[in-house]
Amino acid sequence: MYRSVRASLRLSGGMFHRRASAARPMLAAYGRGYTSDSSRTVAYTKDKYPGIERSTALNQLSSEDITFFKSILPPTSVITDEDDLSSYNVDWMRKYRGQSAVVLLPKTTEQVAKAPAYCNERSCHIGGNVATNAGGLRLLRYGSLHGTVLGLETVLPDGTVLDNMSTLRKDNTGYDLKQLFIGSEGTLGIITGVSMLTPKRAKSTNVALVGLESFEKVQETFHMAKDMLSEILSAFEFWDHKAAGLVRAHHGVGHKDPLTSQYPFYVLVETQGSDSEHDMAKLNGFLEKLLESSIVDDGVIKSLWSLRELIPEACSKAGAVYKYDVSIPVPKLYTLVEDMRERLAAVGLLGQQVEEVIGYGHVGDGNLHLNITATSYDSKVIY
Repeated sequence: MYRSVRASLRLSGGMFHRRASAARPMLAAYGRGYTSDSSRTVAYTKDKYPGIERSTALNQLSSEDITFFKSILPPTSVITDEDDLSSYNVDWMRKYRGQSAVVLLPKTTEQVAKAPAYCNERSCHIGGNVATNAGGLRLLRYGSLHGTVLGLETVLPDGTVLDNMSTLRKDNTGYDLKQLFIGSEGTLGIITGVSMLTPKRAKSTNVALVGLESFEKVQETFHMAKDMLSEILSAFEFWDHKAAGLVRAHHGVGHKDPLTSQYPFYVLVETQGSDSEHDMAKLNGFLEKLLESSIVDDGVIKSLWSLRELIPEACSKAGAVYKYDVSIPVPKLYTLVEDMRERLAAVGLLGQQVEEVIGYGHVGDGNLHLNITATSYDSKVIY
């Protein structure tokens, strides 16, 4: 089963969302700086990194450029007002601030193609939609975008439209060009159309949360989950006690620890299948085996996804946050968190500028989210 979607998808939080109206890929052209009330507290990124110079080969945005953009797009699709531009120039963590002087919101592939073609001729610097190859929380069950995307329609930097909107599950004719764009983060082109496999929604979903004393026991739990839950295992998430503490601190009593005691590590296991009675029996058997083997001391079957999903927001509420998204072998997954704590403590930052170093992520695909919360953004923490 596949779904073909043209110019109507955006990637958010690892999942595709269909918009009610046609998609509007954002193209941002850079010009001179501006001042805005909503972004005044965020320093320009260029000022944070004074050693990085903008290439003199790139043109500055001109009134002629704006006139051209207005000739190919409706007036409402060319944004130049400073206040309206502010939300596009400052990221959601309020860590970076750009200087785009115009934002374009094309509605069709043809409109998307005209803008890069013009900018390519003028040596302008543009931004665009990115292909992040985000796996999401259930990559363990459904795989990555490299396997689910069947075809792409892409606008290249010179305005050429590459139509590779295949709907075949298997196509051995020539190069598989779509794989170049998946994960390219917009560096090779702007994706305007996607055809992809869309699995049916599972009839039965069950979630369990367990507390563990060490990351070694997290790994033991994972191996047992793969063995006992196998075909219905859809997600296996972990987080440490620092992450759990931030959720409790910034989201109130509604998200208190559901277990009888607090633990160094927590694991959320989700199963998805077609037979609720069968799936629940397997999950119960899995939890009983964990308790009998003394791998876990406490657990509960309850939908507690909010405890995992609120971690990024809790980190942001704690202050400045440095976020790293890395993939490493599972046995070394948490070692990176421990090494970072030791490094920051050795230079006298932990407990001072740096408040917490936390780790959470997807054990199933060896993906760690390493977050460092601090009182403010400081170059000492980076270097």
